[in-house]
Amino acid sequence: MAIHTQQSFSGFVASQPQLTYTENGDARLFVKVGKEHFRQEHDGSFTELEPTFHNLVAFKAAAEQGHARLSKGDRFIAEGFVREYTYERDGQTIEGEEFTARRIGHDMARTRYEVDRTPRGKTAAREAVSRDASAFDLPTQSRSGGASPGMGI
Repeated sequence: MAIHTQQSFSGFVASQPQLTYTENGDARLFVKVGKEHFRQEHDGSFTELEPTFHNLVAFKAAAEQGHARLSKGDRFIAEGFVREYTYERDGQTIEGEEFTARRIGHDMARTRYEVDRTPRGKTAAREAVSRDASAFDLPTQSRSGGASPGMGI
């Protein structure tokens, strides 16, 4: 049996997550996200380029969990797909794209946190996951090193 895979997106939360509800009553999360870009130089070092910014949405449980757990500045990884869309504004056709996340969570390589392994049914009031999203911030200038990192390049 083939392994089912989806597209992924890793980056940082660039705006405060917004939770709204669709006409059907389903939760909808909207957040602006940033993607860092780097260029590898001839000497093997990396130069940080300007980030790009994109729209990310999630629905239902993923939306509620994302809204409860994500904050501006957090590093995340999402699984889902890119959706292209068009709409009309002032007689002009506007084209865009957004990443629709089916699953979303903190980037383990860039976030400090503790895992609560208490079975879900045993504790009514679970404590929130404590995290320090800034613990693994990348340097703002160029970075030297041998091997290239596995994510975000």
